[in-house]
Amino acid sequence: MEEIILKKVSKIYRIENKPFYALYDISFTIKKGEIITVLGPSGSGKTTLLNLISGLDRVSSGAIYYDNKNIAKYSDRQLTNHRRLKSGFIFQNYNLLEHLTVKENILVGSYVAQNKIDVTELIKVVDLTKHAKKSVYQLSGGEQQRVSIARAVAKNPEVLFCDEPTCALDEEMGKHVLEKLVAINKQMATTIILVTHNPGIAEIGDRIIKMNSGKIISDKTHKRKPPKEIEWA
Repeated sequence: MEEIILKKVSKIYRIENKPFYALYDISFTIKKGEIITVLGPSGSGKTTLLNLISGLDRVSSGAIYYDNKNIAKYSDRQLTNHRRLKSGFIFQNYNLLEHLTVKENILVGSYVAQNKIDVTELIKVVDLTKHAKKSVYQLSGGEQQRVSIARAVAKNPEVLFCDEPTCALDEEMGKHVLEKLVAINKQMATTIILVTHNPGIAEIGDRIIKMNSGKIISDKTHKRKPPKEIEWA
């Protein structure tokens, strides 16, 4: 994947038979290897935007191109295949299988991959080697989130979608998780799109897109700040 292009993307819901714009006329381009941070308050549309770009939801109007292929026109089957091959997902609540070990959880992510990553090496990247044989319920919140990162990356996705990945973590654990995301971006050239309400976290991005009321209010290039140096709001 060289780039993702959004053209006049809108998402409309109907509430009491009246249209409500969750997103309105969104257009921008994401280049391969970028870290894009999407910043905004609750209800600003940032998670809706993430879901549309990733193919978890469908646009009401507009187009989303992956290398000149408009996924807005895909069938359900094509969209499912697109997510399986192109996308990795990291959520706030980890979504791990507690009866499995760390390594087994990560292997689950690799089962659907065409171009698998060496799981042992990936466990090293997220600094979990000494925990590889533990069940995930034995881990801290920060360690569990690093397992979820490794599981998402195990299938070698082109894009990693992160929805408030540090929301449930304290500052120390949160920054450690962000360091692992940045390391994955650097070592694997994985494009990362991360949504957050925390202005400090947004500082890790190459670009910061600010949203409010379903619209982009600014889109600025940015010199990345190392996670350990950000302010934790």
